[in-house]
Amino acid sequence: MENAVEKKFRNYDESVVKAAVREHYRKMRQNQTYEYVNRMKEKYQTFDKPMMLWDAMERLNALIDVSDPDLDLPNVQHLIQSAEALRADNRPDWMQLVGLIHDLGKVMYLWGSDDDGTSQNEQWGLVGDVFVVGCALPDTCVYPEFNALNPDMQDARYNTTIGIYEPGCGLDHLTLAWGHDEYLYQVLQHHKENKIPEEGMVMIRYHSFYPWHNGGSYEHFMNERDRLYKEWILDFNQYDLYTKSQQIYDLDDIKSYYMPIAEKYLGKKPIMW
Repeated sequence: MENAVEKKFRNYDESVVKAAVREHYRKMRQNQTYEYVNRMKEKYQTFDKPMMLWDAMERLNALIDVSDPDLDLPNVQHLIQSAEALRADNRPDWMQLVGLIHDLGKVMYLWGSDDDGTSQNEQWGLVGDVFVVGCALPDTCVYPEFNALNPDMQDARYNTTIGIYEPGCGLDHLTLAWGHDEYLYQVLQHHKENKIPEEGMVMIRYHSFYPWHNGGSYEHFMNERDRLYKEWILDFNQYDLYTKSQQIYDLDDIKSYYMPIAEKYLGKKPIMW
């Protein structure tokens, strides 16, 4: 069943996908180096820009994810679709909230830059499937033919299967390509009122890590805890990926249901981005 769904939703074949999607991944693979990611962490993990959660949701009405071959609607629509599917299945309220906010790190585009790929026009540092930097890139990456463009693959420190890491070190000790997942995870880690359970935080952090949870790569880095992580991610993934449609929701129509859940787990104060 999953293979059939994959063909419907994650079809990167050049005959059907937009040229912009392929170009996005070329730029991402070429520019996302170990040095770049550490530079972005220093630049964007400042947590000094206050914004209310619902204001952030509204700002995603202006962003279409150029890396997504399945959907060309404003990103907030995908978030609502995910949350509503979780709600329909009577999943826990915290998981419904995760569905609603899991891509919210894309608000980085508000203070992003074309030069580092974090803007509305240049999104290669903002969206897309992520991979580990600091070690060899696997063939399970989307468009693996672009792997050789990454300068780190010519650096002996970074171009081996292990790279700068240790076998069994665990996912939490790896450095992933920079994007909205890690950004939102770090924002919420620094938000003192955050009460989202560990499962939800893992879903937020690793939902775009397809070469691992979908492609089977990087298993040599996994520890026992990561096997539980994968169960959580694959559970969430069905709502992240397979709920995409052209159905349009009005943010105001769903606010009365989701705001009390958001306040339960994130409080009523502004979040520092």
